[in-house]
Parts: sequence; C-alpha cells; structure tokens
Amino acid sequence: MSNRMQNILIPIIAVLLGIIVGTILMIVTGYDAIAGFIALWNGAFGDVYFFGETVRQIIPYILAGLAVAFAFKTGLFNIGVEGQLIVGWLAAVWVGVAFELPKIIHLPLAVLAAALAGAIWAFIPGFLKAQYRVHEVIVTIMLNYTALHITNYIIRTKLSEGSDSSDPIAETASLRSPLLESLTDYSRMHWGIVIAIIAVIIMWFILEKTTRGFELKAVGLNQHASNYAGMNVKKNIILSMVISGVFAGLAGAMEGLGTFGYAAVKSGFTGVGFDGIAVALLGANSPIGIVLAAILFGSLKVGALNMPLEAGVPNELVDIIIALIVFFVASSYMIRLLIRKINKKGVK
Repeated sequence: MSNRMQNILIPIIAVLLGIIVGTILMIVTGYDAIAGFIALWNGAFGDVYFFGETVRQIIPYILAGLAVAFAFKTGLFNIGVEGQLIVGWLAAVWVGVAFELPKIIHLPLAVLAAALAGAIWAFIPGFLKAQYRVHEVIVTIMLNYTALHITNYIIRTKLSEGSDSSDPIAETASLRSPLLESLTDYSRMHWGIVIAIIAVIIMWFILEKTTRGFELKAVGLNQHASNYAGMNVKKNIILSMVISGVFAGLAGAMEGLGTFGYAAVKSGFTGVGFDGIAVALLGANSPIGIVLAAILFGSLKVGALNMPLEAGVPNELVDIIIALIVFFVASSYMIRLLIRKINKKGVK
C-alpha cells in the first residue's frame, strides 16, 4: 500500500477507533449509545437551524486549522493560534465599532485589521526563532496569555466604560446576512464561510503552485540544505509564522464580525485555536483534509449540545471522543504498523 493511501486511511481509522471506544464508554457508563449518536446527528443536521449553527462553528475551525497546518508544513509548531485569534478578534471589532463607513469599505477593512493583528502577533515568535533560535512553542504559549490579558484590558478601558463587553459592531462591518439567517431559521451562520473557502484555496496555491511555497516547505524539511541551496532561511521562518498568523487573525474576525458581533472580556481561552491543532492533525495538514476535519469537529461540537436534551447523554462524552480521535491520530505509528502487517499477510 502506498504512503499516500496510508495517509488517507490513518485519519479515517483514527475517527472510527475514537467512535468505537466512545461507544464502549457510553455503554459501560449506562447510557444508550444509539440514542446518543442519533441526538448528536439531530443536533448538528436535524433541521436548517442546527445546520446553520454547524456551518458557523466550522468556519473558525477551518481557519485555525489552516494556521496550524501552514506553520507545521514549514517546520514550525504554532501553538499560539489561540492568542493570534484573540488579537484578530479585538482588531476586527475595534474597526467595526470605531468607524462609520460604507459596507464595501468597512467590512473588508475590519477583516484586514484582524489579519494584520494576527500577523503582527505571530511575527514576534517568528522573529525570535529566526534571529535568536528561541523555540516558537515556548514563545507562542506565553503570547497566548499575553494576548488574553491585554485584550481584556483594552475591552474594559478603551472599547467600553468599565463593562465586560464592547458596543456592538456597526452593521456595515458585519458578516451576518438577513438572507442566510432567513434560510437557516435565524441561525448565526454568516458569510465567513466564503472567506474560509478562499483561505483554503490560497493556502493550497501558495504551498503547491508558487516558488515561495516550495522554499517554505524546503526550509521546513531541512534548514541546512535550504541554506546551502541559497534560500533565505530566516526570512522564510518569519514569513511562515506571519502567514500562519494571518489565518489565525481571520478566525478571530469570523467570531467578532460574524458569530458574536462584539468583543467581550474572556475568563479563559476560546478553545478554537487549540482545537485548530487537532483539526490540522486529523486533516494531515492538507487544505482539503483540514476542511473535512473541521466539518467533523464542528458537527461534533454543535451536535453534542443536543445530547443531554434528547438522549440524557452528557455532552462531555463528545469531548472524550474528540480526545480519543486525536490520540489515535497522534499514535499513527501503531496504525501504520497494523496496516503493514495486514499488507504482509495479504502478500503471503
């Protein structure tokens, strides 16, 4: 079996194993697994409202997954997507609140502000990695907390008068659409899905169809060989983190301009940036794989909310299933070993 086929099979097997083990856990703990999964499906796709909410959840997952995957493709582990998402969210809302402009100018400006904020936040670990060899994982983890507390301070002191949330963004900066709301029974689905699809195409085009993308991947595979070939390794490391930060900032814009329409003080992280790591891992860091993984994760997250209501099954069990899926993907060596043994038996 070819490596490409194995790369396709491993995430599928990981999902199946996660669901099987999750099912066993439901049965062992005394819950009706079949009723639980039916409730999960109904909660994600049972009617047009739930479908709209599922799409709404998928949008930031796609962009967060792209952010993680782009950095990983170039040999970097951007665990700071959460922080870059938060500053992107704040920047988008700030522009959405502070200006009064026609929609054709205001909305793109707010989206670009989020992308720029994410890029600047990601530039810091990229620069430190390239210039001083400081490990990006350490810096990005610290910057997550820095982003959380700085944005909370700005919301309380600059975007509101001591309250825990900003004013709503202007309608001209909103991604929400009366058309989409009416089609999905007034769900929070918004036009961010178009931006997410465009971002998927852009990532694929950069990495597969441009010289710069080839250089970025080459640096990720072997920095010494890339340097010997005349590539500017430091520049490519910084550029990789900046582009990753752009995707993360856009994920924040989807929340600020689409789902919520304001910025609020956060008692903790949103979790979307960290879930992006799992999305990228399950999607094998490929654009199409990330879309499929985001659809799965978004469906599980939204559908889980219906499980206690319809089947009496705690929605925390879905988090366990997601964790199991990630575990089995991370343990892909064992799955590869199993596939090889099956192949050898087939040959004999």
